[in-house]
Amino acid sequence: MDDHPSSQRNPDPVDPAARPSIEPRITEIARIGLVGLFAYWSLTLIAPFAIILIWAAILAVALYPAYTALSAVLGHRPRVAALVITMLGLLVIVAPLAAIAISFAEGLQVVLARLNDRSLLISAPPDSIRSFPLIGERIYSVWSMASDNLEAVLQQIKPSLLQAGSKALGTIASIGADLLGFVVSVLVAGFLFGSGARLANSARGFASRIGGERGVGFLQLAAATIRNVARGVIGVALLQAFLCVLILSLFKVPAPGAIAFVVLILCIIQIGPALVLLPVIVWAWTSMEFGMAALFTILLIPLLIIDNVMKPILVARGLSTPTLVILLGVLGGTLSYGLIGLFLGPIVLSVFHDLLSIWMSTDTVGSERLRLGPSKLPNPT
Repeated sequence: MDDHPSSQRNPDPVDPAARPSIEPRITEIARIGLVGLFAYWSLTLIAPFAIILIWAAILAVALYPAYTALSAVLGHRPRVAALVITMLGLLVIVAPLAAIAISFAEGLQVVLARLNDRSLLISAPPDSIRSFPLIGERIYSVWSMASDNLEAVLQQIKPSLLQAGSKALGTIASIGADLLGFVVSVLVAGFLFGSGARLANSARGFASRIGGERGVGFLQLAAATIRNVARGVIGVALLQAFLCVLILSLFKVPAPGAIAFVVLILCIIQIGPALVLLPVIVWAWTSMEFGMAALFTILLIPLLIIDNVMKPILVARGLSTPTLVILLGVLGGTLSYGLIGLFLGPIVLSVFHDLLSIWMSTDTVGSERLRLGPSKLPNPT
């Protein structure tokens, strides 16, 4: 046993160069904090324009194939092609809104004129209204009073009308702001077409930096999903609205532009045109002759079912993601986040579905390798 005191008091000295230094860690933390601070400031600065930029990116991705094709047709004039597509996009938005505004103004002018000259008459209610449960008698009494003395009823419900009118104005103002933002998004997307190749390369570089080849694959999946949703949902909705306004105009149905615009919105938000077209069909059977009403109904029936046939085909075309996943993303995204969720929902579900598929396949391959050994299992790549 070594009892030398120096062996207990003075252990072997440690080389100072071998000691872990805290300075590199502090430097790395400072770098991460600085990057995070700039990222936070950048997000704060672009937050007021986030929805506009997201819509512009979605529109640019969805319409880029049409832009390249049109540029080739025009003799490789990208600026002219971008201008044409931007003008067409604005026309798709502004034309239905103008038709609705004109129809609403004309109808309101007629109602106000008939109120001023007291020629607006309301027919007496049918007795069958009384049989409605809970509210039948009240509706019948108000309707009867309106048919006898409309001015008295208007004076009686004037406070409620003012309150409802203020809420309606607030809703209209909100919708107008959203539409104005969408118009700005169309204009921004027009400027993105010219630098589309450079932006696509930057996005691929970022995706490759984050996830390698799989990151690039997810980016391509997101772009393909945007285009398929644009074709399958927006494209089919525009086709339905166009056919609707054409048929309604041929049969001289009042306010065809307003009805077609409502059909367009209902089809985009996945409610369907039946909510509007079924009452129009009922009106046709009460206002037209039998032959005209039957022909009108036959022509409108395809509009009620065309999205159920074309939408699944166009949405899932060229994608490995199951159609059910895409449709669930469209419905869930629209219900959760509104119109922009129409695109974000299927993108998120598609990428997550592929992530789960890769994880499950990797886990399965690993389990098989443990059971069979590496020499008995073929290379998954």
